[in-house]
Amino acid sequence: MDPRRLALIRSGSDRQVRSTGTGYLIAPRLVLTARHVLVDGDTGALWPVTSVRLGHPVEGATTRTSAALLWEHPEGLDVALLLLEEASQLPGTVRWGCPTGKAPLPYEGLGFPRAAAGETRDAEHLRGFLPPLSGAMNRYVLDQDPAPAPGVDGKNAWGGASGTAIFCDDDLLVGVVVQEALAYGARRLHALPARSFLGDAAFAAHLAEHTGTPPGLTPLGRVRPPEARPVGERTPAEAELTPALTRLLPDPIVRAAHTRELARELGYDTDGYAPSLADLAALLAAHPRALASLGASLAPQAAEDPSFRARLTALFLQARVLGCGSLLSLREYEGLLDLLRGLSKEQPTLLSRAAREALRYGVLPEALARPHLAEDDLDEVIEGLEALTDSQGVPEGTPPVPGLLRLVEYVAAASDAAVGAGLRAWSSETAGRLGIHIGALGERRADAAEWARRPASPVSRVVMELRRDESAADERYRCRIVLVRMDGTPSVIHEADSSSKTPEEAARCLRATVAAAKKEPGQGYHVPWVTVVVDRSGLHLAVDEWEPGAPNDFVPGQPIGAEYRVTLSCPELSEYVTDRQDAQRHRWKHGRSVALVTDPTCGNRTQLAHLLQTDHRDTAQVVLHGPADQRASWLLLCLALGVPVVLWDRDAVSYEDADKLRALRPSGPPDELPERVRNFRSRSHAHPGPAWARPSLVWEPEGRYPEPEPLELRDPLKGTQAS
Repeated sequence: MDPRRLALIRSGSDRQVRSTGTGYLIAPRLVLTARHVLVDGDTGALWPVTSVRLGHPVEGATTRTSAALLWEHPEGLDVALLLLEEASQLPGTVRWGCPTGKAPLPYEGLGFPRAAAGETRDAEHLRGFLPPLSGAMNRYVLDQDPAPAPGVDGKNAWGGASGTAIFCDDDLLVGVVVQEALAYGARRLHALPARSFLGDAAFAAHLAEHTGTPPGLTPLGRVRPPEARPVGERTPAEAELTPALTRLLPDPIVRAAHTRELARELGYDTDGYAPSLADLAALLAAHPRALASLGASLAPQAAEDPSFRARLTALFLQARVLGCGSLLSLREYEGLLDLLRGLSKEQPTLLSRAAREALRYGVLPEALARPHLAEDDLDEVIEGLEALTDSQGVPEGTPPVPGLLRLVEYVAAASDAAVGAGLRAWSSETAGRLGIHIGALGERRADAAEWARRPASPVSRVVMELRRDESAADERYRCRIVLVRMDGTPSVIHEADSSSKTPEEAARCLRATVAAAKKEPGQGYHVPWVTVVVDRSGLHLAVDEWEPGAPNDFVPGQPIGAEYRVTLSCPELSEYVTDRQDAQRHRWKHGRSVALVTDPTCGNRTQLAHLLQTDHRDTAQVVLHGPADQRASWLLLCLALGVPVVLWDRDAVSYEDADKLRALRPSGPPDELPERVRNFRSRSHAHPGPAWARPSLVWEPEGRYPEPEPLELRDPLKGTQAS
């Protein structure tokens, strides 16, 4: 890694920088970066102006030049080559590498993250470990050593680091940073492997033209086990694990043998390796699956010796407190991946369906809310679920049942005989190694079998709860999405704990959730009904006009209100009006056939209240026409008095605008109104013009939806681009 080749990339217009990212000079005129640094995230179009500042400030003077896009990946991978207007004086090119083993590799890189920004963008030295067994075909995982606090302002802490070149073994470029994994609290990044784009003929041709030689990959496989540092430099985990390891394995010869075998299993080169007690602690602290793998090798002894089992359990508990180690051993992790890979191809919706039922009250990884679970998502799912328990009771003195094991039992119950048998065998063996009581696992297995026999209750409504994120500078919302089924049971989608979202991002999450729900057995084909739960201030939101973007290259995008029946709900008012729900039930029962359409005779708020409490005390539907400055108070009055269906035109100024809603037949049967509104929104989107109304519809349900939960920003689960 050469600091002189570091590139700060700024893209935007002639007047304003709109995107900042990182790059690396790989030839005198070529800079490697992430493609999304160069494009408008809203439109996908390239920014018209891109400038590059080459060099690291501590290495001396930097140079500035303009640049243009030279190459992008033909299959849409997030990588690009910039052609500099002025060539750098630095000769030569870079060497490329590809991890091939199992052991985590130390890595480093230089980038310009938002968290390191002062008056200018300061460089940050990225460093940590790259575990080759995490990630996917086109994704490396980077466990970052020094990490900023998560972006509490709604922005990514690592924003600006996209495009950072990642090096292993001092000078082998192995990948390019493209994304921050927000689920890990800014401690993890994702990188695009160099092997995924070096094989592209156009890329190789450009590199050969500018350097004289095509790129070649050097394998990286033989990694030495981590060795203990001097006492004063050891991590707290290393220092605190040492006494427990001494109690567990007091014989130095036996301990060294276990350490060598563990290192060999984890993929390290153990030739001449003579580990000490401190080396074992360093190994356990460095490799996330080392502790569980050690436990698996010691399981036979623990099964025969209760006192040894107690010492081993004490080590696991201490490691959990220290945040050291994963649930699964390397062999268990690889075994589960193998079992689930084929399943994700044959039944891509099964894992998501089973997770929403088995872990109904847990916060699930984002991949489980998508319509299909891809093979590349399996590692994220497994790692995301390893820390969850299933929250049900266990016999006293036994460990809690991991949520991952409960999920595996549910997936096994819904799979064919051969796959189910393999998954249950894996679950039994893993539970035995963890010390899970056989009765506790049996209860989960019985629950899973009962669920698999029970016909799935179709989704009747998708509920999206919104709260404005007041801490964000731009328009952002905290979201929670719930699937409400015909039998009344809710399925909470992971968005409760996600970062705040722009309207476009919230719309995309909603579309993904609806698509996943439509794939469930017995769901059938129908236009989904989306209820948007808001507070009083949110009743003015034009949520139905939020656009998630085009779903693919062939179908044009449209607002969510044109695709789904989108209605508003404001349960917050029931906290202030104690008899509101009773009034709603009464109006639903007696007032479906009558609608109150306001006109000049309503006069004012007092006269409207008189009508709703006398002649229209049973009315279930109100169409609000009238002065725009009074509409907000009239709307709250209607809702407070228990009117469950209220329709109005957001653009209406006075009673003279009433005709714009006439095409909706606003006073027609209320049960058909949400679909009429959806069709109206679809027509107005397809044929835009000033004559259309912008209808808003409040529809309070006859039953009760799941109670809204406090929406707080926690460690988010949605990976986003780091720039």
